[in-house]
Amino acid sequence: QPRWSSCLSTPPRMRKDVRILLVGEPNVGKTSLIMSLVSEEFPEVVPYRAEEITIPADVTPERVPTHIANVICIVYSVNNKKVPLILVGNKSDLVEHSSMETILPIMNQNSEIETCVECSAKNLKNISELFYYAQKAVLHPTGPLYCPEKKDMKPLCVKALTRIFKVSDLNNDGILNDNELNFFQRTCFNTPLEPQALEDVKNVVRKNLNDGVCDNGLTLKGFLFLHTLFIQRGRHETTWTVLRRFGYDDDLELNQDYLFPPLKIPPDCTTELNHNAYLFLQSVFDKHDKDRDCALSPDELKDLFDVFPYMPWGPDVNNTVCTNDQGWITYQGYLSQWTVLCAKLWYLTRDKRIDLQKKQTQRNVFRCNVFGDTGSGKSGFLQAFLGRNLMRQKTIREEHRSYYAISTTYVYGQEKYLLLHEVFPDFDYLSDADVACDIVCLVYDISNPYSFEYCAKVFKQYFMDSKTPCMMIAAKSDLPEIKQMYGFSPLEFCRRHKMPPPQSFTCNTAAAPSRDIYTKLTTMAMYPHARLRCMCTCNRCTFCLCQNFLNSELLQRVRAKLYTVVLRRSSLTLKNEYSVKQNISVLLSFCISSLFSSLYLYSLLFPSLRLCICVSVFNRHVSQADLKNSTFWLRMSVGATVFAVLGFAMYRVLLKPR
Repeated sequence: QPRWSSCLSTPPRMRKDVRILLVGEPNVGKTSLIMSLVSEEFPEVVPYRAEEITIPADVTPERVPTHIANVICIVYSVNNKKVPLILVGNKSDLVEHSSMETILPIMNQNSEIETCVECSAKNLKNISELFYYAQKAVLHPTGPLYCPEKKDMKPLCVKALTRIFKVSDLNNDGILNDNELNFFQRTCFNTPLEPQALEDVKNVVRKNLNDGVCDNGLTLKGFLFLHTLFIQRGRHETTWTVLRRFGYDDDLELNQDYLFPPLKIPPDCTTELNHNAYLFLQSVFDKHDKDRDCALSPDELKDLFDVFPYMPWGPDVNNTVCTNDQGWITYQGYLSQWTVLCAKLWYLTRDKRIDLQKKQTQRNVFRCNVFGDTGSGKSGFLQAFLGRNLMRQKTIREEHRSYYAISTTYVYGQEKYLLLHEVFPDFDYLSDADVACDIVCLVYDISNPYSFEYCAKVFKQYFMDSKTPCMMIAAKSDLPEIKQMYGFSPLEFCRRHKMPPPQSFTCNTAAAPSRDIYTKLTTMAMYPHARLRCMCTCNRCTFCLCQNFLNSELLQRVRAKLYTVVLRRSSLTLKNEYSVKQNISVLLSFCISSLFSSLYLYSLLFPSLRLCICVSVFNRHVSQADLKNSTFWLRMSVGATVFAVLGFAMYRVLLKPR
């Protein structure tokens, strides 16, 4: 027998206790069996009926309390599942022959009979074994696992073990190598296998199955064969331990607690994926992205979710996150989707009220609810966030439409997720979930004179007295603007309610629509206390100066130069190259934003200092020779950092006391 289960520890328990009923005709020895088990001697005077006996958990092999009683009648519900049965032949001390030849055919004809035991209450023969088998029949039943007629495992058991094999196959090559087998062993039994035990397992498979071992690793066929062998040799507990460790119940269905673990979220707190969760998701993506194109093809996506009880992502997911030109979910889109859905791995962020008090946030995911009347352009606004212009949006089928869009934006060099949610335009039935968000986006069609009225009503009824920042979007700005049939113009309305001016937006472009508006939305969500009013390209506010410079031709040349230098000196895969480029962009954005933040602080202290002059001087003194000089880049990075540190120090010293 393979030594796979030789290191078996206490298995996961699905039951808190076990109840055993002794049923039979009068005078067959039911009470004597109970009394002999408890007192370890045969009672000369047997009461008509024994009271219920409880065996403590610490004296049972499975560490569960066991309750034993004897009854004559059985009452059962016809819609309840079958209960495992054990045939017990008592008083074996009175005969010299065995009754097994008569009992075994009955056992084979009735699959609900787990086993047959001959015992003697008088001689204490097989008494403890009887109740051990009774416990085992409840905790580790054979019925769900094995079909005696076919001498093979049942389909549900094969399906469950196949999923477990694929989860344990960490590199997705269809073989469990020694490292993966030890990982599996530690996961299920808390102890790794010794090298010799590992070889014994594989040798048993080799002797019985031609294709059970491949490249010195265990194949799926070999894995299933081992568990069939365990069951046939009466080691059901090994297979049940594995099944329960991976979340299966007695019916070989995944537990609801396993699929949906309880997560208590305090009021005004949000949930986000932590760093370890993103690392895990990245490893899963790498495992299934076999062609290394940084996207999941339909076959790769199907393979990824093959270990799930059902396909959790529908066709609408392709219109919720970023995809490549073939419509396949990209690496960034994959992480974005899990950012929304993967509640099991989320951790709690602190109360939003604390963020408002400290005027800073630790959060990375922000929710923007998008309101607007029918036909105002909300769907186009969501899809434009994913880089799709109007022409590409027209190819989306109505049944695949999504009311969500999520992607990343960069705010002062920090990568953040922005989740857009299109709220159904039913003004009279807005739920708490429709109103709860970090920022509100009110979309109206500039070519429809009655479109703005809906936005104004939503704002006045739900958000005018709230602390949630709001932004007005003038959609379809490529069309002629028509006067809105409302008491105030959109601009006057925004001024009266201290909102930023309406932002022009269109997705009817030749290339991908501009993402500037989404950066502004994320910035407002991050800093709701700031009440940013200047959201135009005025070149006077810090936001506009920083964003314009980040998009300038000069900085594009800087990025390209850094990409070339870094990638030339290292051989990277496409996905790693993508990550390197992202890191360079973040570093560069951080340095520039630190520089502008410092200059802004200096301008507060010294009014004669003008940011526009600094920017123009900076641009004027950067030559082509400087761009090729590595020392220049080092000086620029160090200078930006020094600016940031000095600016922050001066801010604390001079402004805080005020």
